[in-house]
Order: sequence, then structure tokens, then C-alpha cells
Amino acid sequence: MNTPSPWWAPHRHADRRPALMVRNRIVAAFRAHFAAADFVEVEAAALQVSPGNEAHLSAFATESLGPDGARRALYLHTSPEFACKKLLAAGEPRLVSFARVYRNRERGPLHHPEFTMLEWYRAGADYTALMRDGAELLALAAETAGVPTLRHRGRAADPFAEPDRVTLAEAFAARAGIDLLATIDTDGTTDRAALAAAVAGAGLRVAEDDTWADLFSRVLVARIEPHLGLGRPTILCEYPVSEAALARPSPRDPRVAERFELYACGVELANAFGELTDADEQRRRFTVEMTEKARVYGETYPIDEDFLDALAIMPEASGIALGLDRLVMLATDARHIEDVLWTPVAGPAR
Repeated sequence: MNTPSPWWAPHRHADRRPALMVRNRIVAAFRAHFAAADFVEVEAAALQVSPGNEAHLSAFATESLGPDGARRALYLHTSPEFACKKLLAAGEPRLVSFARVYRNRERGPLHHPEFTMLEWYRAGADYTALMRDGAELLALAAETAGVPTLRHRGRAADPFAEPDRVTLAEAFAARAGIDLLATIDTDGTTDRAALAAAVAGAGLRVAEDDTWADLFSRVLVARIEPHLGLGRPTILCEYPVSEAALARPSPRDPRVAERFELYACGVELANAFGELTDADEQRRRFTVEMTEKARVYGETYPIDEDFLDALAIMPEASGIALGLDRLVMLATDARHIEDVLWTPVAGPAR
């Protein structure tokens, strides 16, 4: 039997309503901001033949029934990315989507099975343009909310300050004493043994079945993320190619990709790429990701062939996904993502 939801009690809704009204104002301000910059707002279909092909993203599966009763597997998308890139291929130069997206296996103070992802794409633009876009939206959110500072669980960041820019290599060296790039070959191949030795030397746990990616994530979560976005936002950039399945390699160093994440108050807010447009390489990366997914979770998702066909004719572009709910949390100093959702999905009481 489902546990009764607390959200519809009038006194509970009254407590949440001020933050929800701030949310509405931020969404309206963002829509006006993108319209003024000549972005076209698009609506991506939530039902897709593939929900995405990253190993650790879990989707909600469903199926369609044709008029003849024929069954076809479909998924609720984990991001509007595939659909947006198809529209880039079709000729849209600037587009934005306020998309409801769905992720299974995710629930907690910063995670919800259904949430709003704000994605926008710029054809012909370097991914550094998205760094400026992200900083502008943090400032606009705070201005719209009428607050001078973004806050989350006692941590603060000035949304009007220029973000710090830190590479993963710099962060690993400064926070863990690890030479990250020494464990990556010029073709992107990673050296698990070298990173394991370095992680153990930094005093972190290493298990026999840890992959290079597991060790990378452990250092990131334990030693780096807690220090990001304190005082001012942080742009964490130049991720290893193996940790950027949809991003193109950096022309400066093939070991890293044109990927960055934007943080404030220790919270990851956005993930951006200089988009990979090599369909053959994208297929290879998806295959690697699905092999890992099968190993860890015992399942895989199909590859969207329509997406790969579109990718082959897509122009050079950069794209970014921002967790709208998380940004509203920081603008209202909310402690839990459910405090800024109009209708949270029924689930365990918190």
C-alpha cells in the first residue's frame, strides 16, 4: 500500500508555496532571457526508442501498442539531448528546451525520479560560450528571487561573481596529490593500475573490482566536489575523454574532452559539452557504455539509429543541461528538491 503523501495538506503547501512562486518567476525570467537572445523554444517528446546510452543512467521503460496490438518497447527520456541534436541537424541554430525528464534509481535531497532539465544548444559556438551563459543564468536566478547569495545547507556562493575555472587535472593534483593525466594515454586509454596506486597513496579505499572510472569518481566525490562553488561558482572542466561519452576531444590535449560542469555551494548544477559529431566514434562510445552497463546492472538500452544518422549531418555545436530544480533550491535556500517541486512523485516519506 502506498504511503499517503504529505504535500497536499494545506499547511504543508502553504510552507512550500513561497519557494514555488519563486520557481515560477525564475522560469518566466529564463524564457524571456532565451527569447531575447534569439533561441527557439522546442518541446522534445518524452517517449524515445532509447533513453540515452550512458552506463550509469537508469530509465523508466514502457511500451506502445499499435492499432493492431503490436508491441514496441519505448522509454521515458533521461534528457532531451537526442531530440535537440536532431533539430540542430535539421537546421535550428539556437534552441532551448524546458524538459520534464525521468531517471530511475535516483531519489534523495538533490535527486528526484521526475524533474525539469533546461537544455540549450548553440550551433557554431565554442563550448566556452556556454560558460558565460551558465554564469548569466545564476545571476538572473538570484536577481529574480531577490537574493544576493545562493545558499544550500550552510554553504554560500556569490552568483554575480565570475566563476573560478579549474581543470580536472588541477583539481586532482591540488586536492588529492594525484597526477590524473599520467594515467591516461594519448588515445584516451586509461591505466587502472596507475590510478589505483595513486588513489591508495592518497588514503582512499581501492577495491579489487574497481574500474578506472570507479576510482576517478571516488576521488571526485570525496576530495573535490565538496570544495566546488564555495564563495563563488566553479567551472570544473577538461574531463577525461573516457568520462565524456558525448563530447569531442580537446584540440589542445586528446586525453581530455570539451566537457565542463558548473557548481555552486558544492552542488552540481549543469553539464556541458563541445558536441561530438563523429557518428562512428559516437557508436563506439555507446557500445563501450552499454558493455559497462551490462556488467554493472545486467541490462542495456538500444542505440537510437535515427540519432546517429542525424549526428552525421549535425553542424559543430555546443550544448548544456542545467538542473532547474537544483538552481531554484539554491535561490530559495531549500534543503530538499521536493520543496521546490509543485507535485513531487509519491514515494518514501522523508
